[in-house]
Amino acid sequence: MTETPRFATDWLTLPDLVDLLGEPLGRVRRLLDDHYLIGTRRDGVLRVPAAFIVEGRPLPSLRGTIIVLHDAGFDADETIDWLLTPEETIGAAPIEALLAGRKSEVRRVAAALA
Repeated sequence: MTETPRFATDWLTLPDLVDLLGEPLGRVRRLLDDHYLIGTRRDGVLRVPAAFIVEGRPLPSLRGTIIVLHDAGFDADETIDWLLTPEETIGAAPIEALLAGRKSEVRRVAAALA
């Protein structure tokens, strides 16, 4: 079985996010708590895919998509995996479609997973 290629992205730690977003740590944690961003523990350190940040801010369409996936029962790791893995019905990784402004299509597919 071959592994599906995932969307290539760097991974940002909380200190990276503080620097990149220009926000204090408490605000960065609130962005995670309020689902503007989503992260996962890798090697014991919370990391967020860099693709989720555009022009120094969280990708605006990400929050609603995260909430739809959470409502479908996805945990943080499953949500990140789904966003970064090519989705046949979208024709690209969902994060690529979100970056291209195809929010409605991505959320429609995400909602159908419930």
